[in-house]
Amino acid sequence: MKAKPFKAKPFIRPPLMDSENSSHANGPLGPPCVTAPVAPVSFGSKLLPDSTSTMGVIKVSPDTAALYSACDMLDDMKSESSYTSSEEGCGGGERHAVLSYEQVRRLNDVMDEVVAIHGRGNFPTLHVRLRELVAGVRARLEAPQTAGGAGVNVRDVRLNGGAASHVLADRPQPYSDIDLIFTAELPTARHCDRVKAAVLGHLSTLMPPATPRRRASPAGLKEAYVSKMVRVNSDGDRWSLISLGNSRGHKSVELKFVDTMRRQFEFSVDSFQIALDSLLAFHECAQLPIGENFYPTVVGESVYGDFNEALSHLAEKLIATRQPEEIRGGGLLKYCALLAKGYRPARPDKIKTLERYMCSRFFIDFPELGQQRAKLEAYLRNHFVGREEEALKHRYLTLLHGVVRESTVCLMGHERRQTLALIEALACRELCARAPVLLAPQYYVCVCACAACAQCAQCVACAQCAPPAPYCDCCHAASCPA
Repeated sequence: MKAKPFKAKPFIRPPLMDSENSSHANGPLGPPCVTAPVAPVSFGSKLLPDSTSTMGVIKVSPDTAALYSACDMLDDMKSESSYTSSEEGCGGGERHAVLSYEQVRRLNDVMDEVVAIHGRGNFPTLHVRLRELVAGVRARLEAPQTAGGAGVNVRDVRLNGGAASHVLADRPQPYSDIDLIFTAELPTARHCDRVKAAVLGHLSTLMPPATPRRRASPAGLKEAYVSKMVRVNSDGDRWSLISLGNSRGHKSVELKFVDTMRRQFEFSVDSFQIALDSLLAFHECAQLPIGENFYPTVVGESVYGDFNEALSHLAEKLIATRQPEEIRGGGLLKYCALLAKGYRPARPDKIKTLERYMCSRFFIDFPELGQQRAKLEAYLRNHFVGREEEALKHRYLTLLHGVVRESTVCLMGHERRQTLALIEALACRELCARAPVLLAPQYYVCVCACAACAQCAQCVACAQCAPPAPYCDCCHAASCPA
């Protein structure tokens, strides 16, 4: 289902309600939902007020005061935020949209989820509701330094990555971690240090009351609960990342604090960002649960450029990007992961050119064989979580081997052979790690990923493979049991 684009200009803003007649306490975005003396006017799936009508009910939009805040929030997302990409949008379409009730309900379910932040060694596992974690971290960031905060101005908070795609997609989308973006002002490296201290300070409040003070020190908390910490401060990029959780096979929570970022996405299907401010304000103000006739206005954005186009790519499992040479690693590993999950190129005639750019940038960023091994092993460990995802590892490495073999033009012959041998060794390791398969006589397991093997009725394993690429030697009549 495609979301309707949301534009602030056509709104006719009626006078504000009398505060004495309002039965709800005003929050940052105003009261969540009220009846108002206006008649509903249809705007896609929303009902918006008309200034010249009689008594009516606004069912799903906020009241007039909250409508101002929604319009202002949308204007901020479009023009005022320095975090907005300067790249031209793809397709010339609208990059923002208002979420439907079903999407807001899924977003609310994600934010109500209790996440487990696993610690190393004998540090306890911290259980916290995601919504409360976001509110607590934001409060610490905005608190003055004299009160133990960071004294940083937070412009907004957004849900990003696979969790945002899960919220917007019509069908369930598995995601391996939860990405949260805090857009904030970080003019100096000292501000990043204060952000780190604020996050660790909030983690200390989640520790059990009986925890000794020495174990709750910033250094101890960082060692126990932070799995990754990144800081980037270069031309056009000023942001930091703190990844919480140290248990393999469980979702991690990645907190990204962004002042400016030139490249905000890899592919169109992971380019979605959902503003959480209105949902968080709703829970602060409203006493009733979210319902079909009572829920906040939530705005989503595709930093790829065209929201509806990116949403259609997500629904149809299409791969689209632009200028992959701007992405660290070229997006090569994510591209092969999408292929392994059944995605296909949106423009097959252009994909070979994009693959060459991806490979070139990957080997520029990771020129040494040791770096390549570490990157591949970390990607397999962090992005293939769960039994179904684990089963895709061998197919993923097979597809990666094919792309590197066919599209690498920047390596010398022996370097290319070394990289291919590394991928083959990892693929063999993943294949051998599987449970043994008992085969009937005259059957064998084909480990390739070609179209002909997928169509071979006698092949035991290949029937599960999606057909991506060229034919292989095992498909010849002399060696294929069919």
